[in-house]
Amino acid sequence: MRAAEKLFGEGVDKTDVDYLLLCTQSPDYYLPTTACILQDKLGLSNECGAVDINLGCSGYIYGLSIAKGLIESGQCKKVLFLTAETYSKYINEKDKTVLPLFGDAGTATIIEAVDTEDNGLEGFVLGTNGAGYQNLIVPVGGMRQRMQDTEITEQTDEYGNYRTNIDLYMYGSAISDFALDVVPKTVDKILAKTGITKNEVDYFVFHQANKFMLQFLQMKCDLLDYPYWNDVKEYGNTVSCSIPIALVDMMNANQDKKISKVMSIGFGVGLSWGGCIIDMSKYEK
Repeated sequence: MRAAEKLFGEGVDKTDVDYLLLCTQSPDYYLPTTACILQDKLGLSNECGAVDINLGCSGYIYGLSIAKGLIESGQCKKVLFLTAETYSKYINEKDKTVLPLFGDAGTATIIEAVDTEDNGLEGFVLGTNGAGYQNLIVPVGGMRQRMQDTEITEQTDEYGNYRTNIDLYMYGSAISDFALDVVPKTVDKILAKTGITKNEVDYFVFHQANKFMLQFLQMKCDLLDYPYWNDVKEYGNTVSCSIPIALVDMMNANQDKKISKVMSIGFGVGLSWGGCIIDMSKYEK
């Protein structure tokens, strides 16, 4: 909410917003939809569509894809796309396998129709492998295993990390293997779809999972000689918020450079992934 209010305070007219997308896996309630609550709290029009997207690390890319479809199909002209995540509420403070990795955050992005021949968002590649869903999960709390019907069990691993079945669990090596498999292929597919080369991409900004995974991906994708963003020290892994935060930090750190085409790829919980080319040429600080 504060991210959206900051946008409005910087001159974005809230009366023009005709669709609200919220990407979160930590909603206020099972129901109603949190986007509906935010529509009211932000003072948006009653003629504004509002919907939640329950998606994690790839959620920003999926949200951009949905916004592009809504606009290009003529359903709306200006989308307010919010991401908000508080994974800290799912993490046991005694589980050092995940506690140091994740951070909470919220972001706000405006996607709007512009009369131009340029492609603001292009080359979308999306994918899902739900067979790996148990590798990053909060097992108890939803309708499959309701809190009131499930015995709370405890687990301590060989390193002394403690968690229960209502806490976030991540099988780190499986997630790393998944990312190292799908991300390089996604890079190639985006380039093939758009007809551009790596040299024509001004920056590569991937989901900021962790420093070491990003280093491995840079090598695996053959991007060692290309502008590549890897800076999670201030925030940690903020799930669906990581790409928009990284985009802003990257642009602010390169104010003396002309940056237009940015390739962004998200990957993780689901298991899910997505990528595209984002035109940042109209970015305003």
